[in-house]
Amino acid sequence: MTIRISMPSRVLMKAGIAALALGLSGAAIAQDGAADDLAQDATEAVEADISAAPTSMADYWTVDTDVAVDPENVWLLDLSNGGRVAIRLKPQWAPEHVERIKTLTQQGFYDGVIFHRVIEGFMAQSGDPSGTGRGGSELPDLKEEFNRVPHLRGTVSMARMGNSVDSANSQFFIVFYPTMAIDGKYTVFGRVIGGMNNVDAISRGEPPANPTRIVQASLASQHKAPPAAAAPTQEITADMLNNAAPDSGQ
Repeated sequence: MTIRISMPSRVLMKAGIAALALGLSGAAIAQDGAADDLAQDATEAVEADISAAPTSMADYWTVDTDVAVDPENVWLLDLSNGGRVAIRLKPQWAPEHVERIKTLTQQGFYDGVIFHRVIEGFMAQSGDPSGTGRGGSELPDLKEEFNRVPHLRGTVSMARMGNSVDSANSQFFIVFYPTMAIDGKYTVFGRVIGGMNNVDAISRGEPPANPTRIVQASLASQHKAPPAAAAPTQEITADMLNNAAPDSGQ
């Protein structure tokens, strides 16, 4: 299965807002009435354009949701809320940013890092070991690789410092809800292909009172199993102590 990420700009201009983007199911987001027909026309036009496009272009605008395909470019985040998130990395969109994610993941950099900035209806941000939003890795900052990929639900993009476009380093964010206002201002490098419900369950706040952590980050090619869930801590009560068997002294 593949996800169609966007559509050619000429189709967008023709179809308008009724078929602004293609979602996880590959179906256009349609309105009611006449807009449904307009969206359907736009969808058919996009499919025709993708089919007629060179292989490289078709690959650019689609995301394979099968984690077994090209596992070297599937990023797995095991979260402290008990869920696993699978993200398709797209070197075609941002080769240097994808390479940075892979390098840091293989170093274990993201293990234990919290989601320090999580805004309802917008996004969840992580990748700072300090948990303050001002930290990063020891590797040099990256030059921007802005692209035409829109910030739809499930889009994974690189965070940066203030207005400095070439300041991305290790922090990233996952989009909860389409946010077109930031398109072309942050480097999109991947898309969630599994476990978006676990992203939705990340604790909100700036920072959250009880932040969700990345327990383990890995590439699917590493074949790492999800970490075993910690056994729940049982509260010791006075009744439990009173009912305990007496020490035999042996």
